[in-house]
Amino acid sequence: MIGLNTAAVYVLQTIGSFYLLIVLLRFILQLVRADFYNPISQFIVRATQPLLKPLRRIIPSFAGLDLASLVLAILVQLALMALTLMLMGYGVGNPLQLLVWSIIGVTALFVKVFFFALIISVILSWVAQGSSNPAVILVNQICEPLLMPFRKILPNLGGLDLSPILAFLVLNLIDMLVIRNLAVMTGMLQGLSMAI
Repeated sequence: MIGLNTAAVYVLQTIGSFYLLIVLLRFILQLVRADFYNPISQFIVRATQPLLKPLRRIIPSFAGLDLASLVLAILVQLALMALTLMLMGYGVGNPLQLLVWSIIGVTALFVKVFFFALIISVILSWVAQGSSNPAVILVNQICEPLLMPFRKILPNLGGLDLSPILAFLVLNLIDMLVIRNLAVMTGMLQGLSMAI
């Protein structure tokens, strides 16, 4: 029988993860210099503005990047982990360890956003090439800075773009060799699997 705590964790994780994705997208869109007049970008700005506005007074931008949105993503991840552990009866845990786990979690999500954006971009290049849909434009703006270095390395193959394959390879290597190893070294996988 599923208890109320398990249901609460499910609702918390679903809503919290969605908001975390929105906050991280705010940082990514600024990182890739995406069009902030895009309707989807405008939604992301409005959804994150209430929590970002006070943070910006404390955390300044650096090199044109809104570091407050990155810090907010880490804080949202931290709150999600702490609340999940509390609801499952494990207490809050070590705050420093939770902070490290949160940074690893946000980094993993950062890589996943680019990974899935690439998948969507490849599919759209087959079925909706040249589309003016705001979502298509945004996905292409997210992928372009990632693909550009690989396009410079690869020779022109007459319209066949192999840069997504190399980008997938690099993203998977970062996930396998960096993120997963950090998660194992810090006990993140074991600690969270006990709580969930």
